[in-house]
Amino acid sequence: MSAARKVLPAPARFDLGGGAVGLHEASHAVPLVSIAVAFRSGAGVEPADKSGLARIAMRMLRRGCEGMTAEQIDFRIDVLGAEMAVDTSSSTVAIHAQVIARNVEPFVELLVRLLTTPTFPEDELGRLKRETIAEIIEGRDSDRLVAQKAMQRTFFEGHPYSRNAGGTTRTVAAIGREDVRDFYRRRVVQGNVVVALSGDVTPDGAAEIARKLVAPLPAGAAVVDDMPEPTMRPGRRLLVVDKPERTQTQILVGAMGTSPHDADHVPLVVANAVFGGTFTSRLMREVRSKRGWSYGASARTAVDRHRQAWIMWTFPAATDAAPCLELMLSLMDAWVREGVTPRELAFIQRYLVRSHAFEIDTAAKRLHQALDVELLGLPADYYSGWTHHVQAVDAATANAAVKNRIRTEDLLAVVVGTASQVLEPLRGAMGTLAESSVIPFDAE
Repeated sequence: MSAARKVLPAPARFDLGGGAVGLHEASHAVPLVSIAVAFRSGAGVEPADKSGLARIAMRMLRRGCEGMTAEQIDFRIDVLGAEMAVDTSSSTVAIHAQVIARNVEPFVELLVRLLTTPTFPEDELGRLKRETIAEIIEGRDSDRLVAQKAMQRTFFEGHPYSRNAGGTTRTVAAIGREDVRDFYRRRVVQGNVVVALSGDVTPDGAAEIARKLVAPLPAGAAVVDDMPEPTMRPGRRLLVVDKPERTQTQILVGAMGTSPHDADHVPLVVANAVFGGTFTSRLMREVRSKRGWSYGASARTAVDRHRQAWIMWTFPAATDAAPCLELMLSLMDAWVREGVTPRELAFIQRYLVRSHAFEIDTAAKRLHQALDVELLGLPADYYSGWTHHVQAVDAATANAAVKNRIRTEDLLAVVVGTASQVLEPLRGAMGTLAESSVIPFDAE
């Protein structure tokens, strides 16, 4: 068997009772232990008028527990040589921590204390909300972040995926202590939890740690994800996010993409890598190398529990925005119409197979892949069989996937720039245009 086809052992998976699951992969190269306490539901199932609740609620865990203030918790984490953060998405929320191996036992005791005796102090909640709102306002300085948020809420309009996990200034301000307590009571239960450990810990040690974390939690089933599959409005639409005095733009073009459960998912991912997934892709070559309109250009397909968007991105000068958008759409049309060549396919397959080594070169990376499979309900061999799936793609299946999934007549272009300068040229670049609109850059 070639190195490319070699399959590494999957991380160990074990039952923790009550519906909870544990994952483990050891690596004794350095004396560190990584711990993730993840929950099977995220921002997508929180109330629309309280978006940001999942992130706020989980961040509140280190703002106070029985017998400890926020300052004391932070000091204890530092003393133990640990770090801890919260990651929130539409489908999951997780506490990620790393600690020096010799201190793993007292750190786990602290983590159990945080999970089982949170006090949610009113003053700390107010402080965290103010910090969060300040982060949202500061984020408006980033044109790329502004473009991404506008794409998300417009592309998935009416669907939970339209809501940003960080919330808005209005929804964060509306979150109260009882909202946080209710979120915690419903989400932090045994059936909703997956505990993953990697690093300098034995299988028996990992199982013991996972059980210590789960056993004190109340019984309860996983939160039901009843989100429908997202759809998008038909026609070519243009949204200009007006930001004064911009000499540069951010351009995102989105079409409905793929689900990891689609039979043609991997063929589409492979074909997309030819189009916009590498530094030598068609998109990069035409936008950057030939014309010098932008330092970078890419296309990607995201993976989640439900179908996600396929998105092109680049950032030309305002004077080049319209011809660049026109070029992007032309390249997209040609990609859908003509597909990829056998030569392009062979090159990208070699690239994807070889570069996959960087995705699995540590125990922590392999464990996080297993965690995604568990939390998002991905096919069991989505990552472990990746190189095999990539090598099995031929030009016919790749091109059929592009034609089947990417609809050039139904897309959304989001451009951050100065509307008075770019709107009319962009309208002309879109070809057949069903709708165009302008919103201010601080719209939520």
